[in-house]
Amino acid sequence: MSREENDLVIAGAGPVGLLCAYLAQRCGLRTAIVDKTAGPLEAGRADALNARTLQLLEIADLFDALYPHGKTCDTSSVWADGAFVSRQSAWWKALDGCFHKHFLMLGQSHLERLLDDRLKALGAPVLRDTAVEQVELGERGCLTRLSDGRTLASRFVIGADGSRSPLREAFGIGFEIRRPQLIWAVIDGVVETDFAKVPEIIVFQAETSDVAWIPREGDLDRFYVRMDTQEFSFEQAVAKINRAMRPHTLRFSEVAWFSRFSVKEAVAERYAVDDRLFLAGDACHIHSVNGGQGLNTGLADAFNLIWKMHLVLRHGAPQRLLASYQDERKPVALGVVETSSQLVHSTKYSSGNTHAQDYVKIVERRAGYITGMGIAYGDAAVDGDVICGKRLLDFMVRRGDALVRVYSLLDYRRFALLLFGDCRAPAELPAFVQTIRIDASESPESPESPYPDGMLLVRPDAHIAAAAPGDGGAAILACLDALMQRETVAMA
Repeated sequence: MSREENDLVIAGAGPVGLLCAYLAQRCGLRTAIVDKTAGPLEAGRADALNARTLQLLEIADLFDALYPHGKTCDTSSVWADGAFVSRQSAWWKALDGCFHKHFLMLGQSHLERLLDDRLKALGAPVLRDTAVEQVELGERGCLTRLSDGRTLASRFVIGADGSRSPLREAFGIGFEIRRPQLIWAVIDGVVETDFAKVPEIIVFQAETSDVAWIPREGDLDRFYVRMDTQEFSFEQAVAKINRAMRPHTLRFSEVAWFSRFSVKEAVAERYAVDDRLFLAGDACHIHSVNGGQGLNTGLADAFNLIWKMHLVLRHGAPQRLLASYQDERKPVALGVVETSSQLVHSTKYSSGNTHAQDYVKIVERRAGYITGMGIAYGDAAVDGDVICGKRLLDFMVRRGDALVRVYSLLDYRRFALLLFGDCRAPAELPAFVQTIRIDASESPESPESPYPDGMLLVRPDAHIAAAAPGDGGAAILACLDALMQRETVAMA
């Protein structure tokens, strides 16, 4: 029986597991990722990347390879009895520090194939057609036994093995599932219709808002159809679409995917065991598809977790730093579940039969989660003056004769110290911190910086770790020292 040494073993090669492996590889960690499937997803499942995800993909060098394949969407409309009711996109247009104010409508399979190819190119392909049979945690690390007889030794294990996570169950982590009595059909395909197609999300309000039309990449469209019965046929789902669209009609000339799903809601009691095994994505939170938050929430888990593992494994940070993963991500998951719960319930329950309008109002109230741009950690005030814990706003900076976006200068493998005005970087910065000077520009083409002169320490996941005035280098060093000594990982 062979034994292989790794820094990290990942169970599950869905998008979250693949992203964990890719980010870890970029950080120079030795990884093994294991999955029972023969290859990446071909069709179906998640259908949208939100604005925050697009920012994060940019700092991981994934954005350019995905963006051209998708379709942008920043507008929702409501129709009833064949007539237009309303159109809205205010929550996108109001976003600050965001250059991609929209969803990128793109099937999950595109992301999976890209990450699978990148891992092969990095010499760390997914171990396919292989199952994780047992994981043992010890003081010095983990042992993962596979179905092919191999044993993988590692410092850490990530369970990105889905909503029925065998690892979560094996370690007895609570995952109480609520099951609202809401059952849906989802259809991806190419349609022929006398309804004027537009690249926006359309909700048809019949006696209930039980049909949503979602634009997709290429010639595809997606339909979510509330059925409320366990057994139904494809033809019955299409009939319900046509009933909601009356007097317009629609038929599918090609069907790429047809599935049934019931709404489930749950958040894991804890995200880690002994700071050795960690859950990510659907393994630690599930909810309805409403609001398009599932995939995006899981990808943010990966961005949050892997830089911390990198700091522990390669830069001597204490292992206790990893406890901040649950502290930061579980409140987000709870907020996401509450958002999707409000949305999905509004499709069925409305005192005034204004289901679709009610849905839109919830989207507007909960836009911080749906766009991803309102996510903050620690004591950050999303709409207040506190900076630390918020995402870094994106803005234009001058580099030579060109204007570039600050996010294009970030590197997931390192912290960034942004220097505004005439301030100087403190001496003896750790090797994992890069400095980026933001020079004031007199060019009328250069927008003003959203930040005052001084310093911002930005984490690898593009959340602000510390802010200081121009002479506040000691405060920046103190923040880094606290991070490394684990006196506190709360950002204040």
